[in-house]
Amino acid sequence: MSAEQRARQARLLTLFGLLLMIFAAYLLVQAYHIYQSDLPSFEALHNIEPNLSTKLYDRNGILLKEFYTENRALTPLADIPPAMVQMLIASEDREFYEHWGINVRRTLTVAVTNILHWRLEAGASTLTQQLARMLFLSPRKTLERKAKEALTAIKLERTYSKDEILEMYLNQHYFSKGAYGVSAAARMFFNKRVPELNYNDCAVIIGLLKAPNVNSPLNSPEKSLQARNRVLYSYFEVGGLTQQQFDSLRAAPLEIAPPEEKEGIGPYFTETIRQYLIQKYGDTLLYSGGLQVRTTLDAHLQKVAEKSLHERIDSLRAKVGRNMSLSNPQYTEVLSDTVDALGDSIRVFKKVQGAFLALDNATGDVIAMDGGRSFDNTKFNRAVQAMRQPGSAFKPFVYTACIENGFKTSDIVDDNPIVLDIPGSKQWRPHNFDDKFMGPIPVRTALAQSRNLAAIRSLLKLGAQEAIYYAKRMGITSPLSPVPSLAIGTSEIRMTEIVPAFMVFPNKGIRVNPRMILKIIDRYGRVLEDNSAIKREEVLAPQTAFIMTDMMRSVVDEGTGIRARAMG
Repeated sequence: MSAEQRARQARLLTLFGLLLMIFAAYLLVQAYHIYQSDLPSFEALHNIEPNLSTKLYDRNGILLKEFYTENRALTPLADIPPAMVQMLIASEDREFYEHWGINVRRTLTVAVTNILHWRLEAGASTLTQQLARMLFLSPRKTLERKAKEALTAIKLERTYSKDEILEMYLNQHYFSKGAYGVSAAARMFFNKRVPELNYNDCAVIIGLLKAPNVNSPLNSPEKSLQARNRVLYSYFEVGGLTQQQFDSLRAAPLEIAPPEEKEGIGPYFTETIRQYLIQKYGDTLLYSGGLQVRTTLDAHLQKVAEKSLHERIDSLRAKVGRNMSLSNPQYTEVLSDTVDALGDSIRVFKKVQGAFLALDNATGDVIAMDGGRSFDNTKFNRAVQAMRQPGSAFKPFVYTACIENGFKTSDIVDDNPIVLDIPGSKQWRPHNFDDKFMGPIPVRTALAQSRNLAAIRSLLKLGAQEAIYYAKRMGITSPLSPVPSLAIGTSEIRMTEIVPAFMVFPNKGIRVNPRMILKIIDRYGRVLEDNSAIKREEVLAPQTAFIMTDMMRSVVDEGTGIRARAMG
């Protein structure tokens, strides 16, 4: 080679080196720009808050319902079996404790392999890079995303310890079927708490990392078993298992025990709580904030109440079927898009609905609530939302006003026919349920036998506004019409009004405000709401409450409620 050729080659090498330095400088500038502006700030890194489910508990700590966008509960690293952590490192990132976010040696090795095969055949993401992708980046496989992933991983390593990164990783990862984090996965596949997981359980969960849906034991037990055994082999390779342990675990069958799916306890009650939480705290805090809500419900009594209500509903429907004809449109309905063998529409008896509400007199706690026959079929809560005529259940408010205004239980009221002129309408001729009249009777008998005419005459003598005044004091909030028919309960009210109002009688004239929530605690243990203080107000004279309680005892001892006494 001549001197001129050597000089020319030297100039080319110098030019190539200069271009390479310029390109490297450009890459460094771009990396610095991305690091400073396009990556999560250190503030964002310091305030990583994974979405947590909100849990509703009954008064005894029994879980009623969870609300979430991501089914997740945080598990501290100290509660995660060491074998699971070691399996994770063995399977995903064996040099985890040696690198500072990116594994340079492995990255270069994989890059050369990919170039030689001219395709992305292998990956080199560390656990920290995977966490960065889960927290802040998209899963798209692009060079820009990979660069951001690596740089974000470096920031994460500067912000958190290795153990904190492992804890976040295991609590953040998606494990299929809506389960986020190892706690949800343990419950989803094994119905266990995380500390209760054995070697094979841990291996199944770690085996889900690369392909959660594909390797799910609920979707493909065979692939899940293969993934489990690959994890066990990786753990064996790093010395976590002896040959005998590995052989024994690998030979074991796949054992999963998913929990039974439930709609939750007291669905009408928990839905009422959900609506309250959304209104006061918003969707984000409810579905992602990890609230702990302790309610007043008693899960055991709730089940008893639901059983009793459903049995009563079924009994009433059977009674209608025995006494009414299928041709009666008042009690039947046509099944849509169905016909019989002759092509005629099929009629069935309408479904009977009902509601149940039980409160603790002393505290006002809602201890049982049922809003209908089936929450799956109808979300309408008849205990809270339904406006119904109380009928004779309103008469105690009329007689309460009477007693407060000087009436005695022995005073005589007339249970005889009455004709009332209604402005703008025809005359009203009210009657008793048995179409009979008892004539002059004591006030006690009028209530015990639920005589309509006696109640109407008492209201007319007293004045409707006086009865409305006491009904409002006792807890009725719906509008009440000051008309004679008010005495027999024609103004519609809700069950959540009349039940607390009736509590005034056994509480000796004290009204106790109902409550459904005892305490709300956020993810950090801060108390957002504390309703432990019982709100009481005297709304009746104790003597009046005592007299009314005694009069209502007559209803079940000798009056229209005598069957209740006979039934115990």
